[in-house]
Amino acid sequence: MSADSTALTPSAHQSPAPALTSVTFKFQDAAQSLISDSLRHHAMVWTRNGNGLVGFGVAAQIHTQGEERFAQARAWFAQLIKLAQITDPIARPGSGLVAFGSFAFSFTSSFASRLVIPEVVLGKDGEHAWITVTGTAEKLAGMQFADALALAEAKLAQAAIPASAPGEIELTTGQLTAGSYLEAVTKALGQFEDRGISKLVLARDIVARSSSPIDLASVLRTLTEQYGNCWTYAVDGLVGATPEMLVRVTNGLAEARVLAGTLDRATAGADATGYAHAQLFEDPKQRHEHQLAIDSLTESLNPISHGMQSPDEPFILQLPNVWHLASDVRAELRADAEGQLPSALDVAEIFHPTAAVCGTPTKPAGVLLRELEGLDRGPYAGPVGWVDSRGDGEFGIALRGGMLETENMMRLYAGCGIVPGSVPEAELAESWAKMRPMRQALQAE
Repeated sequence: MSADSTALTPSAHQSPAPALTSVTFKFQDAAQSLISDSLRHHAMVWTRNGNGLVGFGVAAQIHTQGEERFAQARAWFAQLIKLAQITDPIARPGSGLVAFGSFAFSFTSSFASRLVIPEVVLGKDGEHAWITVTGTAEKLAGMQFADALALAEAKLAQAAIPASAPGEIELTTGQLTAGSYLEAVTKALGQFEDRGISKLVLARDIVARSSSPIDLASVLRTLTEQYGNCWTYAVDGLVGATPEMLVRVTNGLAEARVLAGTLDRATAGADATGYAHAQLFEDPKQRHEHQLAIDSLTESLNPISHGMQSPDEPFILQLPNVWHLASDVRAELRADAEGQLPSALDVAEIFHPTAAVCGTPTKPAGVLLRELEGLDRGPYAGPVGWVDSRGDGEFGIALRGGMLETENMMRLYAGCGIVPGSVPEAELAESWAKMRPMRQALQAE
């Protein structure tokens, strides 16, 4: 297998990482619409408010499964970086050699977790725009900006699918019916005390079937337009716009956005702001659920950090479909005995799964979740994002999204936090509200 398409299939033996060369060039103009103009069907995407990364092609990749899925990916990436020749005059988070990643929620999942090194990455932040090309030394010998730009344009053309009118979408039951979901919520409420669980996040899925091939570029554009304040992502058919940052690591600073407590905006009356404040900020159940998520994150962060900062009170995050109670947390990461700071991928593994997508305490909640949920989440609610060769990166939680399973079919997911006092019918309604961004992006409503 050539270095251009190196892949590691799940096994006990890890193939050597390829020796790659990576060269980054700065765009000479402002490139204001660089990211939005680059969205294609076959693209890897991480973008928010017009900034981010879009990748094309595969220079190298690894697929992993099971309990060692993170460890195998980290070891492979570390070996790859050690062997790589990287020229990066910009040296900003996301420039230079970058890997896009998507990881299964559960070690029992049949979904293959992955890290992918694109051949071409277009990047933009608040100050700079750049293009990174990665491949063999022979292919990149003598490469100049004009060559990189021509390669990017060719990759953009290859990543598109022919334009066509949107197909008619039919929504059908997924692995878990609505009735089964109500039954699972009821059973969970009856087992909290015996299991020592104070919160359980139960997910469900639906299937969207289209009469014509689904164009992910159209889905991505809709998500970036309507949910620009979320992190829009795409990795190998996994697409969505998550409001929840699992972790951002920049020069040893870790930041996370915690969401727990949800209210469907469709239920609001004339005084929407007052309604959200009363139903979220002043509601003991919602505040308790949010505090559980903060406590879970704090417990995970303490061993690898110092100087953690978290707000005394959450704020209300307003999205087009729902309101959330939200808190932004940050901390300075602590170096290990060898003076090495944790990378974004390291911290993503440590944080996952959070109470916001699993439950509290997470281990017994995970056991009960597998007993009651009745579906393979795949990459849903797992880490999705990117990491660069310096260890900087951003991983969100793969929420408000779906997985393209065939060219005409996508599976959509949503989950709800169940705590004592939860009403099964209300949780089912909340799951529909959380699927609304993808239903809208697919023009299914």
